[in-house]
Amino acid sequence: MAHRGTLLNNEPLAKYTSWRVGGPAQHLYIPENKADLIEFIASLPTGEPLYWMGLGSNLLVRDGGIRGTVINTRNRLKEMRLIDSGRVYVEAGVPCAHVARFCADLGLIGAEFLAGIPGTMGGALKMNAGAFGGETWSIVDQVEMINPRGEVIERNHHEFEVAYRSVKGLNEEWFLSAQLTLVKGNSEASQQHIKALLEKRNASQPTNKPTCGSVFKNPPGDYAARLIEACGLKGFVIGGAVVSEKHANFIENRGDASSEDIEALIEHIQTQVQTQFGISLQTEVCRVGEKA
Repeated sequence: MAHRGTLLNNEPLAKYTSWRVGGPAQHLYIPENKADLIEFIASLPTGEPLYWMGLGSNLLVRDGGIRGTVINTRNRLKEMRLIDSGRVYVEAGVPCAHVARFCADLGLIGAEFLAGIPGTMGGALKMNAGAFGGETWSIVDQVEMINPRGEVIERNHHEFEVAYRSVKGLNEEWFLSAQLTLVKGNSEASQQHIKALLEKRNASQPTNKPTCGSVFKNPPGDYAARLIEACGLKGFVIGGAVVSEKHANFIENRGDASSEDIEALIEHIQTQVQTQFGISLQTEVCRVGEKA
């Protein structure tokens, strides 16, 4: 059966990731829309490994690339609409920042924090992404999932075990869309709130450099950035990767980094923090694929 999307073989992934690194995907599928994606997944051979990418933030694709099929939802699963007075339907490929603005424009309050998340709704749902004290699942009512057979399942919030940067209960299913529940408020105030949050983010984070967003989860009662900085690691370099001088929980690609450089730097930071503070830093970033 002919699919309406684009199927690329042996496609280098560096241009699709916010770190600008990563080996090739054996297959990369860019669906035309949600219906096309559902048909495509249903047609895949049983057991085909599936990976998902949105804006490619929070993702380290190793230099050896990915065996299997990568689905890229960026600018594809992009429908967003008002269901009724306080509920919004958002597909997985919509950037979080667009969701924040859409809700604010409608005078719906509670999604402003999404403006600070550099990924898509699908990625935010998968990891309960957060920023400025807000978390994705605090506004999610129900979601639409797809399994490896291409079957679409609706699930409610309570079917998942949601915690800080963690969602359990996905059981080999992936997010297609979410229904957000928000409260009516002042559109102008909401837009101003977003503006203030973005100014704060630009002042404190290297938003104009190739990064993945935050690399590590904050340990209970502390901040990863504080620990990394206390180890004297700001500006520490391995190959083309450097710990950001602006915010220590960000690793920048100086232009010629490999995934291996970045991963070595992640592990060096973990070792130093463990040695000096006895704290085991957990990564927020997902590492996928094979080493070169």
